[in-house]
Amino acid sequence: MGKAIDDLNIREKEDQAMDETVTISQLKSWASRFAEERSWQEYHTPKNLAMSIAIEAAELMEIFQWKTPEESGTICQDPATREHLGEEISDVLAYLLNLADVLEIDLSTVFLDKMEKNGRKYPVGQTTSF
Repeated sequence: MGKAIDDLNIREKEDQAMDETVTISQLKSWASRFAEERSWQEYHTPKNLAMSIAIEAAELMEIFQWKTPEESGTICQDPATREHLGEEISDVLAYLLNLADVLEIDLSTVFLDKMEKNGRKYPVGQTTSF
């Protein structure tokens, strides 16, 4: 794992939040390389990756199971739980990045397109019931 990250120069600025400097392309490259180094490509079919996203999302949901809304809002105050949440979120992200890579989907484009579509569907000021 460290080799791939080091090769991509992702951890150059330790004092800065990495979300501000790391690109989606870099993350996709790292996730792809991680799978390649372990010869996992044959298992990384769109079906398997989509199922893995759901499985990991369920593990993320499990952390919140039986918590009140108030408890869920303060869940990251416990360092061990915050770490566990980060790991499960990272698992979901890794599979999502691999799925987008395998399907050759440009995440930034489809995300922005979807947000624009949602903006038309749910305009600012419109009351939305959930």
